[in-house]
Amino acid sequence: METALRPHLVSGRGAAELDEHSSGYSPPNRSPKNFGERGKAVSSDQSTVMVTDDFVPVIDLSARKEPGKRTEIAKAIGTALRRSGFFIIVGHGIPKDLTDRMFTVTNGFFKLPEPEKDLVASRPGVSGYRRAGGTLARSLDQKTPPDLCETFAAHVTGEMDDEERLKLGNEWASWTHKNIWPENPPEFRKVWQEYMAAMGELAADLMHLFAIALDLDEKFFDDKFDHHGSSIAVNYYPPQLTPPLPGQWRRGPHTDFGSLTILYQEDNRGGLQVLQDEDHWRDVSAIPGSFVVNIGDLMALWTGGRWVSTMHRVVTPHPDDTSSRLTIPYFYLPNHDASIEPLRPFTDSPTVERYDTVTVSEWVSRKVQKIFS
Repeated sequence: METALRPHLVSGRGAAELDEHSSGYSPPNRSPKNFGERGKAVSSDQSTVMVTDDFVPVIDLSARKEPGKRTEIAKAIGTALRRSGFFIIVGHGIPKDLTDRMFTVTNGFFKLPEPEKDLVASRPGVSGYRRAGGTLARSLDQKTPPDLCETFAAHVTGEMDDEERLKLGNEWASWTHKNIWPENPPEFRKVWQEYMAAMGELAADLMHLFAIALDLDEKFFDDKFDHHGSSIAVNYYPPQLTPPLPGQWRRGPHTDFGSLTILYQEDNRGGLQVLQDEDHWRDVSAIPGSFVVNIGDLMALWTGGRWVSTMHRVVTPHPDDTSSRLTIPYFYLPNHDASIEPLRPFTDSPTVERYDTVTVSEWVSRKVQKIFS
């Protein structure tokens, strides 16, 4: 059983207290210290790893099948995960046509009239549409107004029949829920299933690179993910026609829960910020054709705090900006019954929630209950 030694994970690089008297709008960081030298190489091979920001590097995966380059890419990933827990990938092999179709059908759903979206509303035992409500900051025991965000969620286990899902435990966790699909757009379900399958393959290869970066056998993590409970929970940020409440964000400051997240952002439409040091928020570029990858609390625990799960948020736009925004995060989560224990003794970092062992279902259900309690 688990032995708790720390109250909660906040950030590998420090956490900022929320100013409840401030607006949720935060202008993009533009000072020179916020950006690394553009084009600066992380490795000697500039075709393999390049950065546009020294804190959240851009890593080209296109040569990852080549033995020599694979190790080099893994080392660059390891460096990013020690420093910020975030990196951006290009050369990932996910077809642009698939991401375009995923964006189109999903955005089309969120533009439907509210009564039609409510037909597939999330409810006990079923995943689907959720109107704005709740705040991710609660997962870190911080109180803020509701996030300005709608979501639609589906899970790889949500396609199982009821009897199979009953074997996944009775924890308050998403993988026990049945998927519910909208009738419009007509191709919504097919495209989502195709996208989830592609993300699962990419995430599995990223875990192989993680293992190499940790000096482990490349397939070290495989048996922890052979019936994984991964999910997609799309974030739709409606146009903001009224000012946010004090301390209100599109997504409040939080860390992710699981092993890794692969995030699609609309091209050139940002808003995601990552915390560096105690109170310095860094913009994460929305680069066409890329995905943002970050690790969650569970992976930080798994590495004994050597890799960091870092606080991030989505800021509200400038008052003159009334555009909507859509992001598509894929959460790669181990088997619900996997027992996770640190690979090495813990570092001295005080920010990592420490356990001797913890099951994935115990870990995630505790986080989810905080958000919606």
